Amino acid sequence: MRYKFVTCKVMQREAYLCASGSKNIVDIVLMPQGLHDTLDFLRGEVQKELDKTADPSGKPYDAILLGYGLCSNGITGLRSDIPIVVARGHDCMTLLLGSRHRYQDYFDTHKGIYWYSIGWIEQCNAPMPGKERFETILAQYTEKYGEDNAQYLMEMEQGWIKKYKRAVFIDWGLPGTDNAKAYTKECAKYLGWEYDEIKGGDELMRRLIDGNWANEDFLVVDPGHTIRDDLTEPHIMKTEPHCGQCGDTKNSSKESDA
Repeated sequence: MRYKFVTCKVMQREAYLCASGSKNIVDIVLMPQGLHDTLDFLRGEVQKELDKTADPSGKPYDAILLGYGLCSNGITGLRSDIPIVVARGHDCMTLLLGSRHRYQDYFDTHKGIYWYSIGWIEQCNAPMPGKERFETILAQYTEKYGEDNAQYLMEMEQGWIKKYKRAVFIDWGLPGTDNAKAYTKECAKYLGWEYDEIKGGDELMRRLIDGNWANEDFLVVDPGHTIRDDLTEPHIMKTEPHCGQCGDTKNSSKESDA
């Protein structure tokens, strides 16, 4: 099979690792991490890739794979003329952990989690929470607004960090992991957070790339349908028929668990 795998650049190492071991032909399209900052922009840019259903030489893809979770509903409304397949999960951490149940179990037993991974450390537009981020943003504010205003703005900017208590590194055993762990530990110490490590898993991403979608872990979106959230149910996302002329979905819905 010939697939296009559209994923955030923070997962490029993991994506290439899994694709290299697949029997399928997989073209990986990396999207900038900063798209997450504006969800409509994320949706628009990913939709452009979903509209391209053949490779640069004109060979058609059999399906397009999404390396995203719901991402605050950033993927809702997406559609294509060929099947789209996405792993059910709230965000990309589900793919990095290898199971939405593993994600949920850790989330339910640990509070105030901020996830770190080698890709997030390397590719995030702004430094991850820690000393480097604080000093970088402080310097930017000071240059733009002056020292007094910068201190006030930093208090506002750092306010959201108080919701978190734990820096958790997802370990795939990739080259550079030791340095990434050390960086995460430094961030946790600077912020007064606890540090933890959790073993990542390639099971979910490999099954996505290998085409093993025949269970509840994946949503298959057929042509003529679009992605919708369904947070009241364990499967968290569903498909609905898309009305091309009105640009919206019909009231009837279709569950796709295969």
